[in-house]
Amino acid sequence: MTSARRCRLPDISRTRDTTTGTSRERRVGVEIELSGLGYDELVTLCAQLLEGEPRLTSRYVTSLKTALGEFTVELDSDPVKELDLQDERLPESIRELGGHAMTVIDAAAEKLVPLEIVSPPIPLSRLEQIETLCDSLREAGALGSREAVYYAFGLQLNPELPDLDPATLVRYLQGFAALYDWLKARHQLDISRKLTSYIEPWDSQYTDRLVAKDYSPDMARLMSDYLTANPSRNHALDLLPLFAHLDSDLLARHVRDSRVKPRPTLHYRLPDCDIDNPRWHFSQVWNDWVVLEQLVSRPDDLQALLERFRASRKLSFHNLTHSWTDECQQWLRSKGYI
Repeated sequence: MTSARRCRLPDISRTRDTTTGTSRERRVGVEIELSGLGYDELVTLCAQLLEGEPRLTSRYVTSLKTALGEFTVELDSDPVKELDLQDERLPESIRELGGHAMTVIDAAAEKLVPLEIVSPPIPLSRLEQIETLCDSLREAGALGSREAVYYAFGLQLNPELPDLDPATLVRYLQGFAALYDWLKARHQLDISRKLTSYIEPWDSQYTDRLVAKDYSPDMARLMSDYLTANPSRNHALDLLPLFAHLDSDLLARHVRDSRVKPRPTLHYRLPDCDIDNPRWHFSQVWNDWVVLEQLVSRPDDLQALLERFRASRKLSFHNLTHSWTDECQQWLRSKGYI
């Protein structure tokens, strides 16, 4: 990594398709929730910063065609986006007041409901542009989670996997289970997000099964094990979009949620969006994710950390007097990950 690059690249930066033998650079989608700017103001700023052409596709939803692909800027509330007080099916007296009512509703919504920027899948080598975007939005007055107790804004990552082999996915899940407490300590800072159900850890018994030495399921068993114990999208690492891509019929036997969109990615929901903090940067969130990427690509290190993690989950005097978060931090530092 050069001194100019703030977003690290993982060791495995290309996909591997075992069926076709093809390979390309891996990509990641980014979702940024924020406030402090009006909707039109945010659209204008994003169009300037991303050099995109805005097009209003529906109420409070704008697409931006850019060199990176199509971004979406939207208000993150379906009821507000779908509200139409000018609907001809409403009584005329209500429609006459509709314009004034919508002005009040819009003003309130833009203060209480997050605005969201949703990126297309971006090549890993071009993530610096998201870093620049976040820094520029902060300078323009964007606010994040810490601004008010009712804000619970997140910065979500949708990293594409190197391949879709079950053994690869197991390594990512095991690594995330071991790093969860460390990641939460670094990126789950705001009380409003801690009190929500959006970012729950996985079921404890499932985690024990996942990190067992002999856990080596095929994809159907891996999916069934996860979905039986964690039948919700509200987890710090959400697997439902990936499972919808891999086997939508199996997913439907456990979960029916129209919000789940199939894609060959993980859905990392844990981090706050602390965009108004001058010491916070997108690259910090991304680079901590890369710690997981590096751990997964180094099997001996992964197994060494998992051995310590399994020991930390047993009842002992050591575990009652020592923090797994601190132990994990020390181990990562000793191995040069941080």
